[in-house]
Amino acid sequence: MNELISYEVRERKAYLTLNRPDRLNAITAELARLLGELVDRANEDSEVRVIVLQGAGRAFSAGYDLKQYAEQGDLTQPPVWDPIKDYQHMKRNTDDFFSLWRSLKPTIAKVHGYAVAGGSDIALSCDLVVMAEDARIGYMPARVWGCPTTAMWVYRLGAERAKRMLLTGDTIDGTTAAAWGLVLEAVSAAELDDAVEALADRIAGVPINQLVMQKLMINQAYDNMGLHGTQVLATLFDGITRHSPEGRWFQDFAAQHGFPAAVRWRDSGRPIPDGGGPVPTAAELGEV
Repeated sequence: MNELISYEVRERKAYLTLNRPDRLNAITAELARLLGELVDRANEDSEVRVIVLQGAGRAFSAGYDLKQYAEQGDLTQPPVWDPIKDYQHMKRNTDDFFSLWRSLKPTIAKVHGYAVAGGSDIALSCDLVVMAEDARIGYMPARVWGCPTTAMWVYRLGAERAKRMLLTGDTIDGTTAAAWGLVLEAVSAAELDDAVEALADRIAGVPINQLVMQKLMINQAYDNMGLHGTQVLATLFDGITRHSPEGRWFQDFAAQHGFPAAVRWRDSGRPIPDGGGPVPTAAELGEV
């Protein structure tokens, strides 16, 4: 078993399992690189017809490992931001996530627990998403310190509901996600494995060339709508959100008080000080 992502092939299906359960499968650069490599491996395997992506432990993925990135400042460039250096780094991650969408073979995300922040980027890069009814999906960094680089919210939801999600940073459960058309379907947690297996088996019975042609045709329609250009803008904006005065305030807050406290502030509804400003001291912080 690989340290970060396990890979297994059974009955014409490749199973990729995000394998950092102690961190809720939080994303690192190494995990993103490996994801792209394993999607390529499945595409090169003539025995594989469909790829199933899942998470070990209690969640699909809780997003980037921001305890590392936010507390240590790994995604913030002091004191002067180089937008191209930032873009190159984040675009590489986006490309690795989007290997699932660009994969010639169909991809299915099996979501339990959480698929949030960068974890939602990965899930929504798959062709089909099946969620447990009680699982949660959303992009909380839309409140501060993030913009979803894959931009799949708007392509799956349309403008108004994408705005509903990204102007609030709220999460929704699997039942709501399915009702809104964000994901294919939601089933009870107990039925999730069987539902995904049934779907994957149905796809695996189709010749590879048929699968590839249908997927390329559908994806081309999204390319014609400007998907690539939207992702370029979103990836640049992601860097700006982390280097705006408010973004730097959030990172300073996380560095001084820990990422969980910064998240509690972000999600509490308390405003982020316009233009940044001093981070509250421990004595001033009180209950967040």
